[in-house]
Amino acid sequence: MKVKQKFINRNSHWVLLSPYIILFCLFILIPVISAVVLSFTYFNAVQSPKFIGLKNYISLLTQDTVFMQKVLPNTIKYALIVGPGGYILSFIFAWMLAQIPKIPRTIIAILIYLPSMTSGVMMSTIWSIIFSGNQLGYLNSFLIEIGMITEPIQWLQSPEYLMTIVIIVALWSSMGVGFLAMLAGVLNVNEELYDAAYIDGVSNRFQEIIYVTIPSMKPQMLFGAVMAIVNTFTTSGLGVALSGSNPTPQYAAQLIVNHIEDYGFIRYEMGYAAAASVVLLVIVWIASRFSWSLFGEKD
Repeated sequence: MKVKQKFINRNSHWVLLSPYIILFCLFILIPVISAVVLSFTYFNAVQSPKFIGLKNYISLLTQDTVFMQKVLPNTIKYALIVGPGGYILSFIFAWMLAQIPKIPRTIIAILIYLPSMTSGVMMSTIWSIIFSGNQLGYLNSFLIEIGMITEPIQWLQSPEYLMTIVIIVALWSSMGVGFLAMLAGVLNVNEELYDAAYIDGVSNRFQEIIYVTIPSMKPQMLFGAVMAIVNTFTTSGLGVALSGSNPTPQYAAQLIVNHIEDYGFIRYEMGYAAAASVVLLVIVWIASRFSWSLFGEKD
């Protein structure tokens, strides 16, 4: 009995960790391994996978002109604007809200957070009304009213405008859990640090942010950065939902995730889609490591 109790005491941490380990294996580890394995095969979801080596990667990076000329540049442009843009906006709003009383702060924080809880389909419904291509669309109606245009513009079907609209909608909905983490971080900064900083020569609010606020909330900044990276690279529904087609018109707002869905669920080229997903995984990992180098704890 004592031996059994001793064994349980020694391994109790594994019992506590087991739910997390099981979920991690089921929803992260196994899918990632499966994607890597499938990326080396030809698999059409009907026949058994056939090993073809690096052919999918070679085709993706050297022969897929749509991926290299449209999808990858679109993804990089989208990531460079929405990722840092949403991240910076989250911090700015968090810092501004921390300066006001609790009740209005709570109300405004909920209003800012709400768009991130809304599904892509619902968001596209709201914005589709604004950017509708007929005279009833709010933007067209307004521009015609003030005389800037004489006939409606097909905002969501035009390659010239679609990507810009997708970026605007993505920025509007980018302040989610990362924003809340930053708000909590700003509110939990020790007030005595600000007093000490002013004694040491800090003379304005900008210096206060740079030398006190940000260094004191690095864990929250890191969490916000990781969430921004993941959300940016895995967002896929906006362009397709707004334009109503996959691929989007002339691939104007086609991202890597859309490319994966196109080949995986429309063309049923699962092996090729898996190769694209592995490339996306590597890009996300590199971006996450960069964020860790900025905000992670240094040894």
